[in-house]
Parts: sequence; structure tokens; C-alpha cells
Amino acid sequence: MFRRTRRLALISAIAASAIVLTACAGAAEPETTEPAGEPDPDATLQVGLVLEPTNLDIRHTSGAALEQILIDNIYEGLISRTQENEIVPRLASDYEVSEDGLTYTFTLNDGITFHSGTALTSADVVASYEAVRTDPTLQGNAEFTSVASITAPDPTTVQIVLTEPNQNFLFSLTGPAGLVFQTGDTTDLKTAENGTGPFTLTRWNKGSAITFARNEAYWGEPAGVAEVEFQYIPDFTAGVNTALDGGVQVLTAVDPNLAPQLEESGDFSLTTGRTTDKATLAFNNAKAPLDDVRVREALRLAIDHEALVEAVGAGSTLYGPIPELDPGYEDLSDVISYDPEKAKELLAEAGQEDLELTLTIPNFYGTTVPKVLISDFQKVGVTLDVDSVEFPAWLEDVYTNHDYDLSFVLHVEPRDFGNFANPEYYFGYDNAEVQGLYTEALAEVDPDKSAALLAEAARIVSEDHAADWLYNGATITAVSPLVTGFPEDSINSRINLAGVTVATEK
Repeated sequence: MFRRTRRLALISAIAASAIVLTACAGAAEPETTEPAGEPDPDATLQVGLVLEPTNLDIRHTSGAALEQILIDNIYEGLISRTQENEIVPRLASDYEVSEDGLTYTFTLNDGITFHSGTALTSADVVASYEAVRTDPTLQGNAEFTSVASITAPDPTTVQIVLTEPNQNFLFSLTGPAGLVFQTGDTTDLKTAENGTGPFTLTRWNKGSAITFARNEAYWGEPAGVAEVEFQYIPDFTAGVNTALDGGVQVLTAVDPNLAPQLEESGDFSLTTGRTTDKATLAFNNAKAPLDDVRVREALRLAIDHEALVEAVGAGSTLYGPIPELDPGYEDLSDVISYDPEKAKELLAEAGQEDLELTLTIPNFYGTTVPKVLISDFQKVGVTLDVDSVEFPAWLEDVYTNHDYDLSFVLHVEPRDFGNFANPEYYFGYDNAEVQGLYTEALAEVDPDKSAALLAEAARIVSEDHAADWLYNGATITAVSPLVTGFPEDSINSRINLAGVTVATEK
């Protein structure tokens, strides 16, 4: 049996507020600037984001745009995760997992209330999780398939029993599946909220901004700013101009080509944060000629990954399906190299010297990656046509109907290796050994042994050349020297703002 306590969460929160975390592999650490004055508890933090949610109902609507701003700020679960993807207690003061990995026991913190003023009890947790378990329309339902029972032995204790061990179950509780809602609440979650977090929703000007206010009745440490205003600026140039004009103190998802403008202004420091974004060049493994491993390997050999990362402007090379922030990561650069001559030999051996392929790509990804691929493939005799489509068309043709040759998508979800253990997924990759290792990894109670099994499976996937991982994405954030404690890593999936402060200018 093992136990995790609230103390770990407090240490993580303090550390996140006190230091700037290291940048992604290969990137220089950003220069930091001391705050211009003392933190102002009445300050408004203005943050520039790109992707606005279509509605605020995180129970029924998927997407990073919702998780990014709502989890930990508005809604909370029994546990959460740090920007390094480490699991920490949240609404629970501690938790225990039985030695057989089947029984999870959580003890709630004292004094937790919903924004409505109603006290939270273990009954609310049970009702929230029972809904996820039984309602296929709720986010996380698939992640609760191994849950046998959810009970509340007393008002401060929750016990969850699984039918079989699941190494990913705790991690699933850090996402939408694990959020806790008030029993019987009738709030319209599409436009309003009733969470337990350090902020409350005050207004949403659709197409423009969402504003949070500090929850003065928060059960934990109060937020460091009185208000947060998320400004949605989908155009990268417009975002930079807004920042330079003083419209935001933090700009996320900075275009690498535009970053020098912010840095040279002297008004911002730039951080380069790690993510679980896997820039995946998908091969249709179930369709000729990509069902031939020699063709798939040749395509990977043809790509100059280091030059591609340089062209993109942010990120690091990634030669396998598991990124650095996920369990099972291993440097797999020994599996593949840049070798156009060997690529030509493999294509000739496969009888594909004049190969023509189509790359289907959602149109919001731009042209940088397709241009590099066209050039690299042309050098080995492969003609690449690019079909840039609206995202609904990509979902229909590629994701649903598997009607494609190659595709490019940023797979941002953490711990999604299971896609390669699912032959029905749009990759069309079917390897019984990988499927067995993944199943074994999920059932393994020891996290280190589980990670080792994932690493073994990931190496097989890379050696099978089931896809190509063009790069591991990085996110550039511009932060005013007035701002302290803004998260650096994983901010594309969540931005915990409770510990952020804004200083008064001297």
C-alpha cells in the first residue's frame, strides 16, 4: 500500500511559484527578470490565448481549450497533476492504493465548498463519478470501464474499487473524468459554473474574452490576483501586436518566427516549455503500399528531422510514440537516422521507385511541415501531394473512414500510447506483441515496471515504423516582468493560475 499526502501538493505549488522551470531539451534557459514591484493582490492578469472553447460544459465537451482554463482554476478533482505530469492530491488530503492495485481510498480536505456556498462531501464525489461510470455521454466514461464500485464510507472518505488493476486510472482522475460537481445542481454548465476552485467565472464575451474572479471563500490558499482575463486572439501576429501594445501581460503559443519582436522589445521574457505534443506523421498501415514496412522505413529515413525542427522553430526531435513527460519515454534516435540513399534502396527493393502519395492535413497547421516533407521526399523519388482540408473533413475522411495515405496531426494528449495498441485506430497498426505489452503495462501495479513495459512496446512500434514522430512540440510563452509564477510546461493542456501574481510597477 502506498500513500500520497497534501504536503507534496503544497511543495509543488510553492516550487512552481518560486522558480522558472527548465526549458525543453536542447533549448537555452530563458533570461528571467525580477518583478518591477511588490505583488498587487488587486491586480488583473491578462493572458492571451489562441483557441476559445465553444461552450464551458467540460462534462460533455472535449478539447484542450476547456481543460486549459477550467481544470484547477474553476473545477477540481480529488487529485491533479503538476506541469511535469506528476500526480498530486487536490480535493483529497491524501490517498492510498491497495497492494493489489484494486482499491483506492481518498480522504477529503476540510472546509471545501462549491461556489454556490454548499459544502462538499464524499457523496458529491460518489455522485459525480457514478455519473461518469454510467453515462456514455460524459467525458471520461471509457476511462471508468474497470470501475466496479464507488462508495462513501463516511462524509470525508471515498473508496473506488476496480475489477482489474489499471496503471492509468489515477492519471485519468486528473482530467475531466475526475472533476467533482455538486449533487443535484441545475447550473447550465455551457454558460455558467459551480466548481470548488480558486476562481469563479464572472463573464464571457464570446469571440473575445473570458474573465475569472478570485474566489474569496476558497478552501485553500487564495489566488494571487483579483481577476484573470483570458483574451482570445487566434491570429499570431495580432497576438504579438496586442502584447506589444500592453493589452496582455502574458502571451501563450507565440509563433517562433514572431518571438524576436517580443524579446527585442525588452517588455517580455520568453520561456520555452515542454509539452506532450507529438507531431505525428501518420502512415496508413492497413493500406498498400504503406502496409510494407520497407516503404514506411524509407519515408522515415528520407526526413531530416533536425532540419525540420529548425524550420518549425520550436521543439525537439522525437523518434518514438512516447514523449519525455510521459511514462515509458526512451531516446529512440538509434532506431532511425537521416539516410536518403538507404531510403532509395528500400523503395527500390519494395518496387516503389516512382511512388506518389497524398498527405491529408487539417488546414490550420500551415505550410511549414508539408513544404519540408515535399522537399525531403522528392530527394528519394517520392512525389507528395498535399490535401489541406477543413478539420471536420479530416475527422470524417482520415479519423473515421481511414481513407488516406499519410496524415499530419499534433497529438497533444498525454499518455495516449494506447492508440498504437488499438488496431481500430486510424493508424491501422496491428501488432499483437505491442497489444500484449500495453495490456501488461496497464495491469502492472509498480509504476516503474509499467513504464519499462511501455518503453519496450514503444521501441517495437518505432522499429515497425508504424508512424513517424516529426518532433515533440514546445510552447513559447511571453511573460511580462511584472508577472511571477506563470506556468511554463504543459500549458497547452492546463494553466494553473492560483499561484500567479502581478506586481505594481515601481
